[in-house]
Amino acid sequence: MVSIAQRILLADFWPRRLIAFGGGAFGALALPPFGFFPAFFVPMVLAVWLIDGSGAETAWASLRRAAGAGWWMGFGYFIAGLCWLGAAFLVEAERFAWALPLGVVGLPAGLALFTALGFGLSRLMWSSGAARISALAAGLTAAEWLRGHVLTGFPWNDFGMVLGGNLILAQTASICGLYGLTLLSALLFAAPALLGDVRPNRRFVGASALALAGLAVFGLWRLQQTPGEVQNVRLRIVQPNVPLDQFRADRGDDLLELYLSLSDRATSPRTSGVSDVTHVIWPESAFPFILSRDPAALALIGARLQKAVLFTGAARVEGVGRQASYFNAVEVIAGGEVRETYDKMHLAPFGEYLPFAHWLAQAGITQFVAIPGGFESGASTRLLNAPGLPPVFPMVCYESIFPDEIADRLQAEAVRPGLMLNVTNDGWFGATPGPYQHFAQARLRTIEQGLPMARAANTGISAIIDPFGRIVASAPLGVEAVIDGNLPGSLPPTLFSRHSRTFPMILWILAFIGAYIRPRSI
Repeated sequence: MVSIAQRILLADFWPRRLIAFGGGAFGALALPPFGFFPAFFVPMVLAVWLIDGSGAETAWASLRRAAGAGWWMGFGYFIAGLCWLGAAFLVEAERFAWALPLGVVGLPAGLALFTALGFGLSRLMWSSGAARISALAAGLTAAEWLRGHVLTGFPWNDFGMVLGGNLILAQTASICGLYGLTLLSALLFAAPALLGDVRPNRRFVGASALALAGLAVFGLWRLQQTPGEVQNVRLRIVQPNVPLDQFRADRGDDLLELYLSLSDRATSPRTSGVSDVTHVIWPESAFPFILSRDPAALALIGARLQKAVLFTGAARVEGVGRQASYFNAVEVIAGGEVRETYDKMHLAPFGEYLPFAHWLAQAGITQFVAIPGGFESGASTRLLNAPGLPPVFPMVCYESIFPDEIADRLQAEAVRPGLMLNVTNDGWFGATPGPYQHFAQARLRTIEQGLPMARAANTGISAIIDPFGRIVASAPLGVEAVIDGNLPGSLPPTLFSRHSRTFPMILWILAFIGAYIRPRSI
């Protein structure tokens, strides 16, 4: 291993870049749907050796070489992990195919700047010995946190999902959340690089292996617990698997009939239909019309769903004509009336609204969703109340990937909800890794908060998830399906839900201090 490390330290120019790029791309195998988390050892070990090999005549040149290696590694990681984004540009190829290189290559190139920053920050704290593993963990975690917050944030495939995608190892998120997992991922998976030193530090490597085993033991212990069930609640999640080209005004009646028929489907010989459930959930933006302004559609829903309460994604509008404002909403419908509404707060750039709209519109660039002017952001968070259920915390699609925002919203509520509701439409991404990655990130929120989740996706993955992240019932990607299940109970507030900033920050401070601990000279 020493000889391999030396070769990488001495690599320069294109060999060095290709090593970094290939290591990052291989590390993406740790993400869903593959979930081979040992693959992350490769980029993290290479990261240490590449930064070791960044020495140059001046401090600035050394920093630049380290950041350059970080950019190439991040570029490989994001190219491999986000290549599925190309599917979204081909849904309406006549409008968006020209922009495919921007999404498939341009976005990863931009996100790689954060990995470059992480390498640069690590280099500033760099030293010999085990301390440099802590420097790498502190630098990359700071950069990943910034990636999740700068310019509205994009924490998709955060390094913490290497642990967060594994149900057993992910249980530590109940203490430290996604960004705590980010730091632990960098720290634990980079440790074997010390075996490439001239004097290998086997103690630190062994301690890291024991720490990883400790996370597994904690996860297994936690998964021995059961949350129970909420009495007198039976959920039905409808996954209609409607192709995106069918969301047209002339198909509105047909789509509504499809949803209603699926909602009343007998799911086994012992069930008779919608009369067997208390609450029905339909996916995001289910209609090509404004449901709340269609009395006939509401009356039909009330008649066909009988006593069941409906949660559905739906576009909502305030005002008329040029003064109209559109919202991507979740609506609660009971007795044919809209009882409660939540408007999505964190919109997806280029999907639901256009950043710098004035200039980009002049260039003929529009957002994916064909709403005049795009959607407006909801004014404030709120819980949804529905007969027979504890308070419901809604998340629309993209919102489910932001752990800090969700924690802040929940802490702002006067009462703790008993259910997280996520409606989405991943049909833009087809049968690619994208929907699996989205599902894994949403599932991690249940572990962080200790709350169950009901997730309705147009094309999958729909599921009922307990507060430990275990799947109670699910429908696979790309099929028309109906799933029924009882509502799992919630847990007492987790450490992360009560102190969402505290424990990740403590871990980061410890790593920062560890970067400056030097061994005593003999």
